[in-house]
Amino acid sequence: MLSQKSYVAKPGEVEQKWLLVDAKDKIVGRLASEIAVILMGKHRPTYTPHTDTGDFVVVTNAERVVFTGKKWDQKRYTWYTGYTRQKSESAAERLAKQPETILREAVRRMLPKNKLAVKMLDKLKIYKGAEHPHQAQDPQPVELAVS
Repeated sequence: MLSQKSYVAKPGEVEQKWLLVDAKDKIVGRLASEIAVILMGKHRPTYTPHTDTGDFVVVTNAERVVFTGKKWDQKRYTWYTGYTRQKSESAAERLAKQPETILREAVRRMLPKNKLAVKMLDKLKIYKGAEHPHQAQDPQPVELAVS
């Protein structure tokens, strides 16, 4: 009788690639879900839940992302400051101040809630404009969230 073996990836065993994503005119949720899959490594056949098997993702043009419907005015981002009550701002206000955080928060909430998620989120590099400082890593352009 033949015994079947399961493959389990070990840390440092999987070669991590660098991918370049252009977020211009992309819907935030759809783009974030595909980026989260790449960061976790679920796009690979060697995916292992307890090991970081994902790739690095460089996102450009983060200020040009799109929400559907009336989310620019109705979506609220809230956070606790240490004082009573929470601070809050709309998505349009956040886009004006920190456009990178809109996509970063969407991806963060789609990752697992554990210590490994911190390492996965560190592999996400988001930039406002079309320029990024990662040319030396030679990121491969990839088209995500095609609707």
